Amino acid sequence: MALTPYQQLEQEFRRLHAFRGALSLLRWDAAVMMPRGSADVRGEQLAALETEHHALLTTPKVARLIERAEAGASQLEDWQRANLREMRRQRDHAIATPPSLIARLAKVCARAEVHWVEARKANDFKLFAPHLAEVVHLVRDKAALLGQARGLAPYDALVDEFSPGISTADIDTIFKALGRKLPGLINAAIELQAARAPLPLSGKFSVPKQKQMAVDVLKAIGFPFDRGRLDESEHPFTEGVPGDIRITSRFDAGDPFSGLLGAVHETGHAMYDLGLPQEWRDQPVGRDRGLALEESQSLLFEMNLCRSRAFVQYLRPLLEKYFQISGPEWQEENVYRNLIRVRRSLIRMDADELTYPVHIMARYELEKRILDGALAVNDLPEAWNTLLEQRLGIRPTNDLEGCLQDIHWAVGHFGYFPSYAIGAVIAGQINDAVRAALPALDEQLSKGQFDGVLGWLRDNVHNLGARLPVQELMKQATGRPLTAAPYLRYLESKYLES
Repeated sequence: MALTPYQQLEQEFRRLHAFRGALSLLRWDAAVMMPRGSADVRGEQLAALETEHHALLTTPKVARLIERAEAGASQLEDWQRANLREMRRQRDHAIATPPSLIARLAKVCARAEVHWVEARKANDFKLFAPHLAEVVHLVRDKAALLGQARGLAPYDALVDEFSPGISTADIDTIFKALGRKLPGLINAAIELQAARAPLPLSGKFSVPKQKQMAVDVLKAIGFPFDRGRLDESEHPFTEGVPGDIRITSRFDAGDPFSGLLGAVHETGHAMYDLGLPQEWRDQPVGRDRGLALEESQSLLFEMNLCRSRAFVQYLRPLLEKYFQISGPEWQEENVYRNLIRVRRSLIRMDADELTYPVHIMARYELEKRILDGALAVNDLPEAWNTLLEQRLGIRPTNDLEGCLQDIHWAVGHFGYFPSYAIGAVIAGQINDAVRAALPALDEQLSKGQFDGVLGWLRDNVHNLGARLPVQELMKQATGRPLTAAPYLRYLESKYLES
């Protein structure tokens, strides 16, 4: 029997899924294993695969099949119609960007990533600036083309690419609510914690042992090491496909928590990817529903669940097992109070829950100014330092503490940063719903049992894939549209606790 147009489309997108997986693993290798001098070769490989992926997606054949499948959409099941919608969306995005631009951007970003690493080693933004300028030039072109094709402003088009269905209007509304509340909340929390400061934690903590402890925690969460692995990189990230997930973290011999919680954060990403609907894993509807929702899953694990008294109760014996810690500073309550310590820090990756969104809102403002030409790339360090001083009251003294700390712009990810703060807001709302559904959650976490929360997430978030828009998914999962209110209540309860 001849395949229907829709069935033929599923075959085409199965091939595209294989290309995406290969690209993802090449990017993982570039950050973890690849010799630095191989960047140009890897850039050519990535460009070739990106170009081929783009060519397959934009063939007249796919266009014809989509039109024919849409004409017979009434005969399709709900999941198939949602899949067809996502196919159309992917193709519309791809057709708006010429292959030559895709290839140039892949090469320039591969080169910029390497120079970002070198600039970090030298603590000198000038080594990176000309390469970032090349990236910005090409991203502007891409944003203009995507915006024109999608009927969106250029920056909205970039945001939509990462977090479909979330606009700058949505971001501005949420950031306005955060901006009103967070400054006072940060000041109050710092004052309250200063009055009952925890005993400091100090020592040397073997990185190999930290990694072993992280493996124990990740196994408790449910990370499948037969289908994934944990490695080290300059900047923690997650790559791969549901059957082959690669996560990385960055461990610090002077801090037993930063590498662990970085690994937990990336495991949140991985568990979302692994929980996507298996029967649709090689189709667009089987993908995640954008980076804001993806980030919510990692922040839920890192912040809401694993910076809690319950989790510290589970973690305390592991700290003793691996590091032979003892003394009053290692009592559970003191460890917990250290984990939720609020500080005005320079580094986003090290920021606490309260100051973290401030870092993101600053980057959001800066990248919009860079893209619209109001801020020159060469002026970024000074603009960064001044804005952070205005927002947090601290000023970087060098580029490593300032604008060289994130990899996102080096790899062309403009429009990505808002997903972090929106993800935190989503996590706060999901945490509220999970705890209402699972009254014994803290008791479970204290024993290292994550099955309950993971089951809730599988049922209400993960196995929906890209079937629903974020706003609809949130309403279905939590009973209300996306709002900052539960997140802000959670922060007040946690950090202004009497």
